[in-house]
Amino acid sequence: MIPVPVVVARNTRSVVARASLSLILLFPVLAHAGTTIYKYQDAEGRILLTDDPRLGREMTLLKRFRFSYEHPRSGGRAPRLDELRARIRKYSPLIENVARRYGLDPDLIHAVILAESAYRPHAKSPKGAMGLMQLMPQTARRLGVDDPWDPEQNVRGGAAYLRWLLDRYDGDLELAVAAYNAGEGAVDRYGQSIPPYRETITYVNKVKEFMSKGMVAFLD
Repeated sequence: MIPVPVVVARNTRSVVARASLSLILLFPVLAHAGTTIYKYQDAEGRILLTDDPRLGREMTLLKRFRFSYEHPRSGGRAPRLDELRARIRKYSPLIENVARRYGLDPDLIHAVILAESAYRPHAKSPKGAMGLMQLMPQTARRLGVDDPWDPEQNVRGGAAYLRWLLDRYDGDLELAVAAYNAGEGAVDRYGQSIPPYRETITYVNKVKEFMSKGMVAFLD
């Protein structure tokens, strides 16, 4: 579940074109930053995505791409892939435990953290949101989070808020994520639909992509 070198079928132009299109669909939030992406296809036609060129010894390199995910909402640069992997490894056990506690998909928590702070526990947004899951001060108080800078409290608070939002909107992931970004008041004002704010629409799509396209593991 990591964006890496990509292999496409090599038989015809149309196959290569389809593979190129599939790459765009797979990685809509990727731009360019320092990692080379290899796309290979094995003898049975299976596509392999890898950042390790050694895995392609018996395959043909067809295309080379460079990528990065977008900057986190809290501001600052997007970390290098090796930095991001180290952060994910560090916080994954905490995220798994909290996800079980609140009955959440751990990938949802990973996706929110990646979008919000890129796993930086001391991230602070210009609006004052804090920590891994970017809790606003009033939200932290409401959730009983005494120290938003403590990763365990922050993730627990953010997960509790996501759980509450999912229950409020009958399990509708899009509405819950939209409310996490814009507030449940905004979602309710627009008839329990995603508010027509560019930031919120982009945020919902980003979190969904991080969950569905394997953008949250980065560990293979």
